[in-house]
Amino acid sequence: MSKPVILTVDDEPEVLNAVERDLRKQYAAEYRIVKASSGAQALDAVRQLKQRNAAVALFLVDARMPKMSGTEFLIEARRIYPDARKVMLTAYADTDVAIAGINEVQLDHYLMKPWDPPAERLYPVLDDLLGDWSASFRPPFEGIRVVGSLLSPKSHEVKDFLSRNLTPYQWVDVEQDVGARAEVEAASPGLRQLPLVSFPDGTTLLEPSTRALAEKLGLQTTPSRPFYDLVIVGGGPTGLAAAVYGGSEGLRTVIVERETTGGQAGTSAAIENYLGFPSGVSGADLARRATAQAKRFGAEVLTAREVTKVRVDGPYRLATLDDGSELACYALLLACGMQVRRLEVPGVEALTGAGVFYGAALTEAAACRGKDVLIVGGANSAGQAALSFARYARKVTMLVRGASLTEGMSMYLVDRITAAANIEVLAEAEVVAAQGTDRLETVDVALGDTREVRRLEAAAMFIFIGARPRSEVAAGLVERDPGGFILTGLDLRSDGKLPRSWPLARDPFLLETSVPGVFAAGDVRQGSSKRVAAAVGEGSSAVGMVHKYLETV
Repeated sequence: MSKPVILTVDDEPEVLNAVERDLRKQYAAEYRIVKASSGAQALDAVRQLKQRNAAVALFLVDARMPKMSGTEFLIEARRIYPDARKVMLTAYADTDVAIAGINEVQLDHYLMKPWDPPAERLYPVLDDLLGDWSASFRPPFEGIRVVGSLLSPKSHEVKDFLSRNLTPYQWVDVEQDVGARAEVEAASPGLRQLPLVSFPDGTTLLEPSTRALAEKLGLQTTPSRPFYDLVIVGGGPTGLAAAVYGGSEGLRTVIVERETTGGQAGTSAAIENYLGFPSGVSGADLARRATAQAKRFGAEVLTAREVTKVRVDGPYRLATLDDGSELACYALLLACGMQVRRLEVPGVEALTGAGVFYGAALTEAAACRGKDVLIVGGANSAGQAALSFARYARKVTMLVRGASLTEGMSMYLVDRITAAANIEVLAEAEVVAAQGTDRLETVDVALGDTREVRRLEAAAMFIFIGARPRSEVAAGLVERDPGGFILTGLDLRSDGKLPRSWPLARDPFLLETSVPGVFAAGDVRQGSSKRVAAAVGEGSSAVGMVHKYLETV
């Protein structure tokens, strides 16, 4: 841990240097001594220290300085470091200034100039004040800090990205921390941009994009080469499995993932029916292990990058990235997965990220402690989320459109939910509206055949109402069914015939689309079973078919 700071401020160079000399002589072993020659310079230093999450133990400030007096500086500094001790240096005739400082900034002490000898007139006072400060001091977190608001959707997005990448961070709410609010106000007047993300090296990002965060975390966001044997669009279980097998079998392989690896499975609180994990495994942990495994075999993983279009140019398949650049390859695997369906009812869109969330959003669990939470949906992911939030929330209410949980949920989850004392299940329930000023407060639910509307209070609502295939990237290139799922293999036949666009004499491989060399696997493919294990199996199987295709190129 870095040393706490003693900051001294004086506009007279001789006095400033003398104070600094005496402070270093006595306190340099335990404290870092920082000096400033004006109030404005000192205030800049204080803000930088706060961004670095450094601790400030004591301010030793001259009373009379041009442009910004000692009292004016301490008023501002106290907002950022309310617990730091405050000492003012005054001339003999300036006791009225010191008294005013005591009244205005709760000054801890004032010292007369000169303070010689320091062993008698300086150190005893500072020793007492520093001792008091140390007794209540708690070392600051020295990792990444996210300073934002629970009312800010972008704050939730940043927390979710860090959590899914298993990156530790400290969350600071500007509504609860006066010093943090002042820190953000200095960078974003009126708190127009949130959150402020501070890093251990002292740098900060204001309202960062996921790509900016990924680059700062050292994640790969740009490809190392222009051409690959295999480009995989999507970093869920299917894409990760394909990358592991592609890399291990010598293919130059790259994954392009628009958010972070894991896909929808990565948001799962616990996957308990995946082979080999009898106690279950979180989606984030499974994604981390698989990502590390793919990289170990030489596959590249581009994070926070999106493929906007795929096309064919002779024997080459090309993926256009979000910045307009292209990745060329021999074979391309569409493992784009699914995207959650939006709940289209009044009030939900405006409150998304401010109490309304899609998916598990476990980063919000602490904010739900002791409060009421709603889970919308009746599939396994909804059940896993209900059990996870039940550990924090006072009550979890599941809103299920079907007649019971057994219609769409594995029995092991149904049994655990039934046994949970603080989980209530409302069957034949449909959300019809959500209300809240700045954050979700109540939700209207229509119940049963009568459609009687009941208003429920809720601190948060987590939505799991299904998903649709993320296949637009290949629209116009490959054949899709009316629901947007990509057709592969035998499913391409209609009345026993392949589409006219199929150019080869041979039949498409099992996971090959209507375009040779372009494959689809996992949830985006028509007929997939929507299970993590099946997705992993399809991803690994696709690589075998890629090898067969490459033999013909």
